[in-house]
Amino acid sequence: HEAVPGLQDALASEGFSLSSDGELRPAALDSLSGVDLTEALSGYIRRAQRGAEDAALVVGTGKDLLEAIAAHVLRELWPACTIPHNFPTLLGQAFVALKLKTSAEPRVLGEPPQHKLQRAFYDAACAINTLRNKEGTGHGHPWLPSVSAAEARHAIQVVGVVGELLLRTLKEKDASG
Repeated sequence: HEAVPGLQDALASEGFSLSSDGELRPAALDSLSGVDLTEALSGYIRRAQRGAEDAALVVGTGKDLLEAIAAHVLRELWPACTIPHNFPTLLGQAFVALKLKTSAEPRVLGEPPQHKLQRAFYDAACAINTLRNKEGTGHGHPWLPSVSAAEARHAIQVVGVVGELLLRTLKEKDASG
């Protein structure tokens, strides 16, 4: 009786739900909120980083994951905000909500080096969006994607780093009040 709830919790942290009758299915992100959604998105990051065979699909999934994380951040911190459809705007608003820097904010003399790194993460995530749209699975292109396995691996690693930054910063904000 103790093992089943433990397994359900472990599967939930990886983005799956196990029903009482033994049915295993992916957790529906739109049915989650708050800490539960944060944990499910973290599980998706871990799964995406472990990789897949289809490079273009990995890049597209990574971009979609960052989009979901950014929207989650905005819903948590700015509940009245309308979620933008434009990826750079959405990601930028999530960065601003978390008080992280984007490339739209000019450098300030003497600022900490972390700000430069935050800008680089924002730019890298936007580059992944461009890669997905121009060379991957974005916007229903009728040609074969040209993303290599190595490019997809690098992209999903960046997705993991940026996604983790956003979720960790959100958790820290929640913990500090």
